[in-house]
Parts: sequence; structure tokens; C-alpha cells
Amino acid sequence: MSTPHPTDLSRRGFLTGGALVVSFALAPKAFAQLAGGGEGGAGPAVVAPDLKGSLKSTPWLDAWIRIDADGRVTVFTGKVELGQGIRTALTQVAAEELDIPPAAITLVTADTERTPDEGLTAGSHSMQDSGTAIQNAAANVRMLLAAEAARDWGVAADRVTTGGDGRLHAPDGRSLPYGEVAARLSLHVQAVPDAPLRRPSDYRTLGRELPRVDIPAKLTGGAAYLHDMRLPGMLHARVVRGPSVGTSLQSPDLDAVARMPGVVNIVRQGGFLAVVAERQWPAIQALRHLQRAAYARTQSPLPADGTGDAVAETLKALPARDIPIMDTSDPAGPAVRSVKARYTRPWISHGSIGPSCAIAQYVDGAMTVWTHSQGTFDVRRVVAELLGLPLEKVHAIHAEGAGCYGQNGADDVAADAAVIAKAMPGHPIRLQWMREQEFGWEPLGPGMMTELEAALGADNRIVSWRHAVWSNPHNNRPVGAGGVLAGNEADPPFPAPEGRPIPMPEGDGSRNSNPLYSFANAHVVYHFLKDMPVRVSALRSLGAHLNVFSIESMLDELAAGAGIDPLAIRLDHMRDERARDVMHAAADRFGWSKRPKGDGRRGCGMAFARYKNLGAYCAVAMEVEVDRETGRTLVRRAVAAVDCGQPANPDGVRNQIEGGLVQSLSWTGREAVRFAADRRVSFDWSSYPILRFDDVPGSVDVVVMDRPGAPFLGTAEAAQGPSAAALANAIADATGVRLRDMPLSPERLKAALGPV
Repeated sequence: MSTPHPTDLSRRGFLTGGALVVSFALAPKAFAQLAGGGEGGAGPAVVAPDLKGSLKSTPWLDAWIRIDADGRVTVFTGKVELGQGIRTALTQVAAEELDIPPAAITLVTADTERTPDEGLTAGSHSMQDSGTAIQNAAANVRMLLAAEAARDWGVAADRVTTGGDGRLHAPDGRSLPYGEVAARLSLHVQAVPDAPLRRPSDYRTLGRELPRVDIPAKLTGGAAYLHDMRLPGMLHARVVRGPSVGTSLQSPDLDAVARMPGVVNIVRQGGFLAVVAERQWPAIQALRHLQRAAYARTQSPLPADGTGDAVAETLKALPARDIPIMDTSDPAGPAVRSVKARYTRPWISHGSIGPSCAIAQYVDGAMTVWTHSQGTFDVRRVVAELLGLPLEKVHAIHAEGAGCYGQNGADDVAADAAVIAKAMPGHPIRLQWMREQEFGWEPLGPGMMTELEAALGADNRIVSWRHAVWSNPHNNRPVGAGGVLAGNEADPPFPAPEGRPIPMPEGDGSRNSNPLYSFANAHVVYHFLKDMPVRVSALRSLGAHLNVFSIESMLDELAAGAGIDPLAIRLDHMRDERARDVMHAAADRFGWSKRPKGDGRRGCGMAFARYKNLGAYCAVAMEVEVDRETGRTLVRRAVAAVDCGQPANPDGVRNQIEGGLVQSLSWTGREAVRFAADRRVSFDWSSYPILRFDDVPGSVDVVVMDRPGAPFLGTAEAAQGPSAAALANAIADATGVRLRDMPLSPERLKAALGPV
């Protein structure tokens, strides 16, 4: 009789079996590849397709949870804290299914020697992938503990209970602490797919508003970020490059810098150049001296900027690969009203408040890198290839950075630090980019363009819908040395990876171009532009920002022409009941039916999307006031409703929707990278304006839908698209002027309004 594979055992069979099945020596066959966080490169291989979340790729329980004999519990995740509150949420998930207090858990985030490889922390995948894995792993562990205690007591396993205190309880009052029971077990077993989860009616932790564990140090000036780390004997470095990507310094004065007080070393390898000093200020002084050298452009000229026409001309001049996204043919009546429009987004910076930073140390042939990259395991792979080290000789550890929202400079600076550390064995090397370097070198969010044409029939139903989107790839995150700047500067340089589109349903430039609405005769095509006139990569929400902006703006344009209420046209074309619930919730909380109507200065707008049509549902309504003399738009109030499945921490969900809304207002209303022919010219907060405190909404109210026990849905990027469109729709309602080219800046609105 053959022994069943652990993932084939039923819950009852597992509990009644005489022994635990341990299977680790031979890894199961890989079935497929996971998406690397929804933003490109393949993630870990799927080895257990019947399991949920990231258990599919790492099914062994001890990869996720450790219980020591003294009862201490450690939970491991391959996802990282980026300010989205994931440490708190994942701790709550584990605490709920283990049925222990959250304070009893130590959570370890991405560390290549300790945690599972879960690909990128990106694309709002953390709760869907890691939250689901930890939830089910914890349920498996609780089931094993109960089975072992039942065996000890001679009772049925389903008679053993837990009380939220880290103890197992028998029907007769006997109890055992988890640690004592765990000491008899090995968690080096594969999870089973049907371990029973706790009932929502019994929840003690999940769905509660626990204080975020990452906030206190940030509020009090504690050691919250990688930037705050200090190691014994640490030296400070600055890397030296031309003012922006595609430029090179000509004959920098290295001899003078080598004589400067405090300078310890100059590291030059191929085209890579860095200075190392005992303290930060001498390193900065040396950098400034070297930057006085002339520079030359080494790549093709940059695109013109400033108008939607310039974005459109640049993108349409590039060779395109057409990728069909949606093509339906439905019986419908004749069109009686149609609208055709073009929408654009310029190139956008990540605008991280803290410039990118990394620490690296090379000791006894092994490299350790502390990084705030969203892809800790990718940093390991990049550094290993860049330095010619065996993968097992590179240890990458995540430490939180001050914002990222996609691929900023974190991956590049980690590689830079490793190159310097390899040249100076034994010394911890701290490398921080300067503000102008972050703006000049980081990959930008791609410029994009859409063209939409839609028509209404006599019954006010949409009878045709055409959506075309032009975009460069959004998935250029480095998985090898050719993806970072230091790899391009090696001699010989590592080959740059070729940009590729992310297939739907995740998508990149095509993300959310396929509407969730039921439109007749819908035709959607992605004009994928492989050739990149500017260094670009992932920016939060990828193509969803412009695609949702375009779809939701077009719906309002159709509604305005036909005299239809904007909420009504959306509900009339929406079959998904959860989507309808979210729209109703936002409208009810906002008071949509009694909203102030556009009067030339005040107006209201709304928009909706389900992120990637796979993640959280989000509807946003806004009331704005426009100063016609200056073009300045103030959001007086905003209401959002979100359905993210079972919320782990409703306050954390509100944090993400509020933050996404404000960030989207900044992108949509203010932000655009400026270029000269030879370099970027947006180098600081003056030349790259972002939303300031006096421009944030007067109030933001977020309704978190209650979905007890529903699967987790990604939340952090759900608000970007709907917030952008709600702003444009509110401005149009207030003024009668429709702005289709981002940014919807005061200058652009003032020009559109004309003389007062």
C-alpha cells in the first residue's frame, strides 16, 4: 500500500493517522511559475497547486511558523513593510488562526536566509499571497497541536479547543501550553489544503483595529528606517554619475579628491565611480567636487515635455506590438450619441521622501546587503551575478525605507553599495543617494496615452466601446545584473534585459483597460512599446492609473452628453453585485443624490474600479472648489468605499485608501518630470512639485465593507485610478471644462477656462 502524498491527505485522515508525514528531502515537481508580485519576472515555482496563496510555492509549515518550547512564536513572510501596515495585518492573521495574542508573535519579513521567497512585494499581492499562506499555515499548525494534545489525553481531536491564550484545552479542564506540545512535533511537514479556519463569529483579532506596530518609531524619531542603521566601523560612500541617466562625467578630478581630508578610498571599476569617507560630510564634499566636471549625453535625446501632445507624439513615433485585450461582438441597437477622446499621462517620478539607501558588508567571501527594495530575493540574485559570487554567498535582508511605490532607486543603490563593499572587505559601507541623484537616476513611471471611442443607443445603453492604450513596459525590475545601473557600468557591461509586457489579467500598461462593466461590442488593444526613450519601470498601480482615469472620464462624458446621472450610468452597466454595493456605499455616505450641482466653481465627481478586476473594489466621490482666477482646485471632501474581502485591520485599510487617494491627487493634479534634450531637469521639490499640506482634501471618509471570512483582496493600489478620475469628473462638473491630459494643473485649468 503506497503512502499518500501529504497534500493528498484529508483533514480527517491527517488527524487520525498514527504519525506525521515528513517530506522535505526531495522537492516536489514544479508545476508552473507564480507572477513575481504582479509586476513582471517569474516568481518561485509552484510545487503544491492545491494549496492557497504562497503555500503553493513553499508548502512546508516550518518555513512560515516556528513555536519554541517556551511558547514563543515566530512567523515568517517573504513580503516586506513598505509603510502599508503589512507587519500589523500579517501578525493579526497569524494570531487569529493560531488563536494567540498578537503580542506573542515575532514577525520576520523578507530575509534570504530565513523567510520564504514570495517574489516582489508589489501589485497589492501581500494579503492575497502571504496573508492567505500564513492564514492556512497557522490553521494547519493549530490542527497539528490539537491532534497531538488529543493523542496525549486520549480524546477525539475535535474535542480539543483553544482559548486565545496559547493553551490547548481538554473537555475535562486539563490544558497544555502550545510550547510543550510543539516540542514533541516537527513542523517540517507540508500543509494540507483543507485545514479548518476559525469561524468569523469567533474572531478575537482579525478585523480589529490594532495599533500599527511600525508607527511608534516613526513618530518618535526612533530607528524606523534602513537610513537610521549604524554598524560598528561603518564607512560612508557616495556614488558619482552624470546628472541623469544617459549622461557621463568627463574627466572628473580624482587626484584632488583623493587628497581631501576624511576621504578613505576612491572605487573605480569600469564606468562605476564612488568615493568612500569616514563620515557623510566628507563624502558629500568629495562628490560635489567631482560633479563639477563637464558631462556628455551618451544616449539618444530625451523626449519633449510639457503637453499631452508631446507625450502622444513621442509614444506614437515608437514601433508598437499590438496585443488584443478584449474583443466582443454583441447585438445592440444603433448609436445615437458618441464621444471620442484622447487621455495622456506624462512621465512621473516616485518622489520618495527619503532618497534610496543601502548598507553592504563583505566578509570572508560573503556579502550581506541591507536593502529597502521590494524584491529582497532579487537583490540577492542581482548582487551575486554582478560580483561573480555564488548565490549562497549573498545574504539580503530587508529594512524599511521611506517610501518606494514601485521601483525607485532601491535596487540600484543596493547594487552600488555591494560593489563598493566588495572593494573594501570587512567594512560596512553605507551608501545613500542625494536628492538630485534620486530624481536623476531612478526609473520613472511610464508616460502613457489612451484613445477611447464609445457610443450610446436610444435607451442610454452603451452599444460600442473602443479603448486603445500606448505604453512602454512597466515591469523592468532587475532580476539580474543588467537591470541595475552598476551592471550597465561594468566592463564589459551586463546586457540590459528586454522589456516585456505582463500578460493579463494582471497586465502592466494594459492593467484595468478591460472594463468590469458590461459594455456591448467592446474592443480593447494594448499598443506595447518595447523601445524606451526614458528609463522606466513600475510605479504604483501601473497602467491602471491612466486606464481607469480614461474609462471613468469617458463614462462621465457620455453621461453629461445624454443628461444621465453619473452614478446611474455606472449601475446600469454593472452586473457584479459587490461592485454595485461599493458604489452605493460611497454614494450614500457622500450624499450623492443631494450633492451640490456644478455652478462654475463647485462641483462633484465620482469613479469606480476593481483593481486589476481581481483585487479590491473601490469607489470614490469628491467635491471640489475651483478658483477660476488661478486655476487652483481644492478637494473639499472625499468619500471612498472599499471591499477588500475580510479586512485584517480596518484602520489599516483606511490608511491605504486615504494614502492612495492623496497620492493620486498629487500625480493627477501636479506631477510631471521635465526634460531638456540632454538630461532630466526635475531635480528637487521646486522643479518637481507634489501635493502640499494645504492642498490635501478637507476631509477623507473611507467606508470599509464588512465581508466576514471572505478571501483577502489586495488593497493598497485600489484607490489610484478612481481618485484620478473622480478629480477630473468633479472639475468638469464644477467648470464645464473637461481636462484629459495630466497633470490637471492650475496652469492647464486656467488656460482652459480662459479669461475670467
